[in-house]
Amino acid sequence: MFRFLAPVMTVVLMLTAPAAVTAHPAPDGFADLAERLSPAVVNISAAQRLDSDDRLPDFPEGSPLERFNDIFGDGPRIANSLGSGFIIDPEGIVVTNNHVIDGADEVEVSLPDGRVFPAQVIGTDPVTDLAVLRMETDEAMPFVAFGDSDGARVGDWVIAIGNPFGLGGTLTAGVVSARGRDAGGRYDDYIQTDVAINTGNSGGPLFNMSGDVVGVNTMILSPTGASVGISLSIPSNIATRVVDQLVEFGETRRGWLGVSVQPVTPDMAESYDLETPYGVIIRNVEDNGPADEGGLRQGDLVLTFDGRRVRDDRFFTRQVAETEIGATVDLEIRRRDRPMTLSVTIGELVEEGAEEAAASNIDVIIPRTGAENEVFGMTLGTLTPQNRRRYRVHPDAEGVLVTEVDPTSDAAGKVRPGDVIEQVEFVTVETIADIRAITDEADGPLRFQLNRSGQYVMQSIRS
Repeated sequence: MFRFLAPVMTVVLMLTAPAAVTAHPAPDGFADLAERLSPAVVNISAAQRLDSDDRLPDFPEGSPLERFNDIFGDGPRIANSLGSGFIIDPEGIVVTNNHVIDGADEVEVSLPDGRVFPAQVIGTDPVTDLAVLRMETDEAMPFVAFGDSDGARVGDWVIAIGNPFGLGGTLTAGVVSARGRDAGGRYDDYIQTDVAINTGNSGGPLFNMSGDVVGVNTMILSPTGASVGISLSIPSNIATRVVDQLVEFGETRRGWLGVSVQPVTPDMAESYDLETPYGVIIRNVEDNGPADEGGLRQGDLVLTFDGRRVRDDRFFTRQVAETEIGATVDLEIRRRDRPMTLSVTIGELVEEGAEEAAASNIDVIIPRTGAENEVFGMTLGTLTPQNRRRYRVHPDAEGVLVTEVDPTSDAAGKVRPGDVIEQVEFVTVETIADIRAITDEADGPLRFQLNRSGQYVMQSIRS
């Protein structure tokens, strides 16, 4: 069903831009690119045979709808999904999204010239939502090549070709709107564009003006489910590595360090004398993992990984995952403000059960009060058996219990009742007096190590 937009009045504003700004001129059109690239962009049809228990129920005898029982038949129903993809090799290797073919028993690839070929799934990677197919053909197929997504800048022209709403061979154009978008996945680093992407575009290519694939169109952000100009694509530099591994091994093989991390907040950056927040703080180290064997410890601040500055926790996660298994890399760290360099040998991530814990805990800095059991806006208590039960304190937690947090203090939102302060400025504390001995001498924010439900959290709190 087509929906048409009502006519609207258009107002054109003439704006004068500074003459000194240089930019690539807008293209005269995309017809030459479309003619060259479209033959390698395909439609994906995926069919899933449902169990007999999942079939539609028969209409009762005598019902006005009884005649439909003969139309639908007694066999198992087949669920179909449509998406897009693109050929990257003349032998018929096709890249698409995992969610396009997920659970499919039969997959077909349709070319723009009308030819249809069955295809086999070589491998899938649900984490990045990528899948690779092999067409059953002896013919040489038209194909396109991956480009360098790192070269795609905000404002660059890009085009998408795909199968929106089942309308194959559709081209839409726009610009790169942003880089490094996160949609909640472990390795997210999406390219955001204003190219119109809709249902059925999933798995299709995003091209630059040279005709190179710089992204795989994957999702849209929309309150209605239709395109509103916020489209997200997997960068080609992430996709290429995954696709190569799926073709070679039938699965992905990612590096593993054996740690969970938390980001460096502006407060934490100041406490470490960093001009800008960067790096990650090690929250937990898995026993006998690569990090443990390499000497990394809870609370270490990691600043560089294999010679590259660690921008944030998402960047660090991708860096580790993309490192060759068995490679030895150097990490520049700070341990209790002392700079160190450690060498760690990267292991192989086992996806099941190796999910990194979410960084849900934080570090604290707090305004003082005169009450004996209040420090930096936190009301403190002892870890009696009753308090352990009342606040559901983790059995391994040892230190000073937080029972209340002043909502007007800097600790609000950083510390919760039930948190246990284990260290302040890397000094182990067992009593409120231990904490006061450190905080009474403080002129600025302090770093608090917390135990929150068994998870390590570092917080920086300003007095």
